[in-house]
Amino acid sequence: MWRNTATRFGLTSRLLHWSMAALILTLLVLGTVLTSIQPGLSTLWLYGQHKTLGIITLSLALVRLIWHRISPAPASLGSPVAWQNRVARATHLALYALMLAIPLSGWIASSATGLDVVIFGQIILPPIAPVSEAWENTGFAIHGILTKVLMALLALHIAGAVLRGLKGDGTLRRITKGL
Repeated sequence: MWRNTATRFGLTSRLLHWSMAALILTLLVLGTVLTSIQPGLSTLWLYGQHKTLGIITLSLALVRLIWHRISPAPASLGSPVAWQNRVARATHLALYALMLAIPLSGWIASSATGLDVVIFGQIILPPIAPVSEAWENTGFAIHGILTKVLMALLALHIAGAVLRGLKGDGTLRRITKGL
């Protein structure tokens, strides 16, 4: 029930997948809001929320990678069209890389501002970059670019899942219901 089998996603994988999906969508919306508002004392808590959710996402991505080593994903369903399988595999690998790189680039950029990176309103993370305007600007630029790449890959991932769901090959049912 908890672990993946050769043909099904276990409950752990499904919970990780959908909780991370919700977190990532929330972060994308919140990040979009943050880019359109003026930073100030009245909006500081929103930045803290974004950082907290980002670190949670980074942590869950690491847990998810470890979990997939412990309980590998089942084999792909449907017709084995080589190019589709390569695109799906490359998309998944890129999504995992982005789930690590985006929070890290945000942490680097935030560290470079010289302000404490605070999560959960009270835990101060250690800085992982020197205080530097160049590091700050580069970190936030990378954070923004990678986020746009993530949005494009999420659209591709969702489109692929919907297409497979319409074809009825069972892939979408496996990640939603574990069937």
